[in-house]
Amino acid sequence: MKISHYVFVAVAGASLTLSLAPFDWWWTAIIAMAALAASLNSATAKQGFLLGWSFGSASFATGVSWVYVAMHDFGETPAVLAIPMTGIFCIGLGLVPGLFAYIYSRWIRDGVAGKTLGFAALWVLAEWLRGWIFTGFPWLYLGYGHLHTAMAGWSPVIGVYGLSFWVALSGAAIALCVTAPANLKRHGYATLAGCIALFGLGYSLQKHEWTIAGTKAPLRIGAVQANISQEKKWAYTQYWATLEQYDLASEELWPDSDLVIWPEAAIPALYHNALSYFEYIAERAKANNSAIITGVPTRFGEDMFNSVMVISGGEGIYHKQRLVPFGEYVPLAHYIRGLIKFFDLPMSSFTRGGPGQAHLEVKGWQLAPSICYEIAYPDLVARSARDSDLLFTISNDAWFGHSIGPDQHMQMAQMRALENGRELIRVTSTGITAIVDHQGNIRTRIPSFTAGNLKGVVHARSGTTPFTRYGSMPIIVLCGVLVLCTRFRRLSIPA
Repeated sequence: MKISHYVFVAVAGASLTLSLAPFDWWWTAIIAMAALAASLNSATAKQGFLLGWSFGSASFATGVSWVYVAMHDFGETPAVLAIPMTGIFCIGLGLVPGLFAYIYSRWIRDGVAGKTLGFAALWVLAEWLRGWIFTGFPWLYLGYGHLHTAMAGWSPVIGVYGLSFWVALSGAAIALCVTAPANLKRHGYATLAGCIALFGLGYSLQKHEWTIAGTKAPLRIGAVQANISQEKKWAYTQYWATLEQYDLASEELWPDSDLVIWPEAAIPALYHNALSYFEYIAERAKANNSAIITGVPTRFGEDMFNSVMVISGGEGIYHKQRLVPFGEYVPLAHYIRGLIKFFDLPMSSFTRGGPGQAHLEVKGWQLAPSICYEIAYPDLVARSARDSDLLFTISNDAWFGHSIGPDQHMQMAQMRALENGRELIRVTSTGITAIVDHQGNIRTRIPSFTAGNLKGVVHARSGTTPFTRYGSMPIIVLCGVLVLCTRFRRLSIPA
């Protein structure tokens, strides 16, 4: 196979990023998957692996280029090291699409069903695998590009993995229409017609309300976006200035807010080391009949957690369950700490919180919490959303710098609101701080990289969407069955 074939799929993989925020050219993902499917349909298993690896590595190189920003700009890693380390990271992630392409080319591709249903099902299983292996990296899923298309109507039913299945199936159908022999093209046209029909049905599903407005009075929200840069956040010389900034910003919010929220690790100190400050803030909240929630590092015994807790006006504490490798814990820390500053970042020794943690309770409301990276995990959020009134997430997106990372992160949060039929509050240190309605639309936000306060009203929702109730398991099981059936050719359609 010529080098040009690998360049072709690499360009297709790189274009996949354009389907996601902030570009939102959703159709580019379908074209990219069509290009990959067409290339794989004539490749050997070894060639398929290299094609998939090229496609995946290029997609991550464009889609998660913000990793370089975190390493170089804030991790103080020299460019001469940050560039190859980012490259290694992207190439490593590209192994998952490479594995997908190898399996597809060797065992799944035979028969029309394998070239369409098998292709799409196996791709979704690869995305799902990437979402949990080595704590998971659930970024760049194909389905996120359809947050605002007709396919969004399917989100509360099948979730983002189901949308990814549709994108991959549409691409595979186009590939079949373009490259297959004349006697097989009709199957490609039939599959593509089915995809178009599902797209059209999405318009009808968008009109269906899976959840209903609750009976609780609206909650007035105030959120602080301090816009403290990452290089200043953990500097001791900025500590008292940070405390004063949050205090003064909150004074503007107390009179008009039932709940004031600060972002992830707002105060750069362990909770017990800043206890007198938090006691003072709690008194200010009580004096105004308000509640306050903040992200703050906590320590219990020998374990340190990235936590969010109710300081006043309710109760509850939540410890982050999904930690970011190298950012919040260092794999093989005994061997690599001290090699470069990136492996010794502040607060990079957290312990993972346990499953099944309770909601945060504020003024009779049940808030389903998630911290930063966790909003990218569909099933983690769905489990927390059950019996909740509102989704709630805090983050420190300063690590992304002026990259596409914050927009991608916000898009995932919006998808979680849509999947679960719940309104969502997102509070970050530098942006994007926003209130999202139960259909995934941003109702109000603060511009990124500006210090300011957000004021808004949120409404409780009751009931559950099919996705909240069952999560991703139905679509994952379906994809597993399709892969097995196409492997043993029970769904093969003769030419």
